[in-house]
Amino acid sequence: MRIDIVTIFPGMFAGVFAEGMVARACEAGACALAVHDLRQWAAGRHQVTDDYAFGGGPGMVMKPEPFFAAVGALRAPTTRVILMSPQGRPFTQAVAGELAGAQHLLLLCGRYEGVDERVRLGLCDDEVSIGDYVLTGGELPAMVVVDAVVRLIPGVLAEGSAEGDSFATGLLEGPQYTRPREYAGMAVPEVLMSGDHGAVARWRRREALRRTLERRPDLLANAALTDADRRMLVDLQGGAGAPPAL
Repeated sequence: MRIDIVTIFPGMFAGVFAEGMVARACEAGACALAVHDLRQWAAGRHQVTDDYAFGGGPGMVMKPEPFFAAVGALRAPTTRVILMSPQGRPFTQAVAGELAGAQHLLLLCGRYEGVDERVRLGLCDDEVSIGDYVLTGGELPAMVVVDAVVRLIPGVLAEGSAEGDSFATGLLEGPQYTRPREYAGMAVPEVLMSGDHGAVARWRRREALRRTLERRPDLLANAALTDADRRMLVDLQGGAGAPPAL
């Protein structure tokens, strides 16, 4: 996969992508990542990328010309151009999986009061939001998207590592333990020490259902639940007389 990011603050990405999983993925050749300064496509001696809003109002709006020039220079036939925007579709694990199948992602980072609407209309294949809040720019959302997407590229993580992640199956992930067996008066559940792989798998599924029920019951409506899962949910809610969780 190739990922290009266009921003007026390319230095923000240096430390984030210099270490960790994304850096290892790039070193291994699983992805190629490049961050570009939008100003190199801005006209004039001062390379201005923003201007006052038509109709008045506070703040500045990012100009369309630099974005059109940048996308024109970087776009290929397989490119998917994505505008990072609080008005975009919510970024979820399912969206991360969808984007992980792309050959080339081109992420556009806005700033100030936003980006000229003609950028969205004339250039973008998609708009993505990482949550119902507003940040100072699209750089942090772009970092989040890259991290979530790159880890799903085949070969980046050990096989099967992402399958039990929160949201991968529509549920939150259950608790995890490592050594020591006891710490601060708390012990690892005995089932995890039993060597019974079937019992461990059932315990982990039950705990994933429990945690989802307690913290994000809204996820259960769309989760892929088996009959055994539904029986566990009834039990977790207090028995056969409990109201359904779905």
